Amino acid sequence: MKQIQSVTLRSGVTIGHGHPCFVVAEIGNNHQGDYLMALRMIDEAASAGVDGVKFQKRDMEALLTREGRAAPYTGCNSFGPTYGEHRNALELSIEQMARLKEYSESLGLVFFASAWDDPSLRQILGLEVDLLKICSADLVNVPLVRKYAATGVPIILSTGMSSLEDIDVALAEIRAFHDDVVLLHCNSTYPCPDEKIGLPVMEGLRERYGLPVGYSGHEQGLGPSVAAVALGACVVERHFTLDKTLKGTDHQASLEPDELARMVVMIREVEKAMRVKGKKVFPEEQAAAKKLRKCIVFSRDLPAGHVLTEADLTTRSPRVGVSPVHWDEVLGATLNRSVKHEEPVQWDTLNLHVEECVGAASS
Repeated sequence: MKQIQSVTLRSGVTIGHGHPCFVVAEIGNNHQGDYLMALRMIDEAASAGVDGVKFQKRDMEALLTREGRAAPYTGCNSFGPTYGEHRNALELSIEQMARLKEYSESLGLVFFASAWDDPSLRQILGLEVDLLKICSADLVNVPLVRKYAATGVPIILSTGMSSLEDIDVALAEIRAFHDDVVLLHCNSTYPCPDEKIGLPVMEGLRERYGLPVGYSGHEQGLGPSVAAVALGACVVERHFTLDKTLKGTDHQASLEPDELARMVVMIREVEKAMRVKGKKVFPEEQAAAKKLRKCIVFSRDLPAGHVLTEADLTTRSPRVGVSPVHWDEVLGATLNRSVKHEEPVQWDTLNLHVEECVGAASS
């Protein structure tokens, strides 16, 4: 299978393995349908250091049946007496989203969205976005997935509530058009218990599909999202809110601005920590070793000609003599001169047999 390591957007941003993790603030509908709140959320997300902001777009007549739109929705998180009115109250117009896209890009952010239906997809495409996201709910919606794929726009595909067989079908549809796909491992539970996240699944997805893989998190903490980067996630997406106590169903599983900023800092720290691939000793460690590591010293005064035994030797810091790694080579050596208690052993103090000298190194 062809291995796709990264996807490059028209804007020049590259998402994939070997590149900085693409961190996304999923604003979704947490703006409550308020354009000014959406602007503020973009500001806060940019200040937190994310790379992209993601929104959602729905057309209720295309998304819901008449019965679904008319269903009573009167709970504490309701924005309208019916589910259709509730969902409509959370929508921004496409004109508002166009302005949000322009503003996001002025801050250096990638603006993209998930369209939950065909009319919304056409509207989002009219914004000339260079990235789309298929939400977990629509991974099995073959006709909509096919329309996404036919656009040729790079796709982030979230895999929550999906089996491998479901993913197989969706990817076959997309890859019939192009391979510019990033998979997101996801558990679509809000919030998701840590023990059900399954971060190792990311590696299985990489091996099965040969595509870049990231993580869409719905946990309440930060640890799993940061750990995902250490496990190779090229994208981390988290729901974002200004206040977890706001009315609405997504806020409790979202990050507030200070949490989002802390997560970004931690992700960048992890990326730095992953740069060195092989074991090596750094110059700073060599200085520390000289101070903290021990050398072999004499445990008592000894005369010239004495043959050294373990009773004659011990180890002490700092390392200013022969390293204890050569302990067995020093044992049995004859002293060339008399020595003092705690004097560091030096090679020129010892008379070694030729065969014992082979491989001996200075400390």
